Amino acid sequence: MNRLSIFVDGNNMFYAQQKNGWFFDPKRVLEYFVGEPDVELVNAFWYTGLKDPQDQRGFRDALISLGYTVRTKILKEYYDDTSGRYSQKANLDIEIVVDMFNTVDQYDRVILFSGDGDFERAIEFLRCKSTHITVVSTEGMIARELRNATDRYIDLNGIREHIEKADY
Repeated sequence: MNRLSIFVDGNNMFYAQQKNGWFFDPKRVLEYFVGEPDVELVNAFWYTGLKDPQDQRGFRDALISLGYTVRTKILKEYYDDTSGRYSQKANLDIEIVVDMFNTVDQYDRVILFSGDGDFERAIEFLRCKSTHITVVSTEGMIARELRNATDRYIDLNGIREHIEKADY
């Protein structure tokens, strides 16, 4: 039995999906990766930044009902001297890594939805623990360091037909 944990860097994936011009369905993601008979889903985590505590309430509730553990952080505003504009960011990398490390004894395989190179060292640590790591991202948005550290890379566009959100 392969024990699987899924970690979705929601903000990173929002921009990847926006770049690709289509969005994935969180339910179909679970179905796709747990579709094999010898796979047991141990954990599914979703991380996202919020404008305020009520932001994305319906979406977060839907994720929880699907079985995801949802971690949030309020967006912080930053001023960019170069562009002269303000931007918002909620960096949840630490929360993702802490959850990966705190649950490392529960799984054999990890699916990480992110292209962020900051995860390189965490992935190397997990691989030393004989964990198989798959990173899901999209071309042009995956850091070379992350792609190099992982066991397997899946481009979102390569699994689009299995995970795309249907228009209802």
